[in-house]
Amino acid sequence: MAFLEHTLGIMLHPDREWKAIRKDKHSFRQVFFSHVPILALIPTLAFLYGVTQIGWTIGSGDPVKLTMMSALELCGLTYFALLIGVYVLGEFINWMAKTYGVKDSEERRHYEGTALAVYITTPVFLAGIFGVYPDLWLNAAATLIAGAYSVYLVYEGIPILMNISKDRAFMYASSVVTIGLVMMVIVRIGSVLLWNLGVGPVYVD
Repeated sequence: MAFLEHTLGIMLHPDREWKAIRKDKHSFRQVFFSHVPILALIPTLAFLYGVTQIGWTIGSGDPVKLTMMSALELCGLTYFALLIGVYVLGEFINWMAKTYGVKDSEERRHYEGTALAVYITTPVFLAGIFGVYPDLWLNAAATLIAGAYSVYLVYEGIPILMNISKDRAFMYASSVVTIGLVMMVIVRIGSVLLWNLGVGPVYVD
């Protein structure tokens, strides 16, 4: 139930929800494994359905679809990349905590860093539902809106969750956003490299 409360709450009333998350006594493992493996299934399964059953259209041509085996391979890689990405982001947040004056214990900072990474990526995971209809502009718009809300959650959440001043929180949040953008670029480059190694899409004839 806590999963549903925080996931919906962070979208509807983030200020109140960050305070509730701050009061939780969970470990970083609990917050990670009770959320990320489930949330990451949303874009993975949505795109699996979209690219194999609906397809996308280029110009006035017929819908383009992937074979089921190719889609399973690519979506599987995407799923594990999402898990690793959130975990690494949480570790970076925890690593920077002392620099920005977070005074909680190491164990507590580890929870806070992971919790921040989990909940700021929640809008992007939820926006992945639009993958059931893999239209480029629709998915780009949904991702852009979700990404903007995630950035808002970073700046809103850090002073509450980490219990630091707004001045320090602003610098901390800016660093988190920068790391997130760098990780996105790394993922893009990694995708290109995988394609060059032969792990690319196979289309239905």
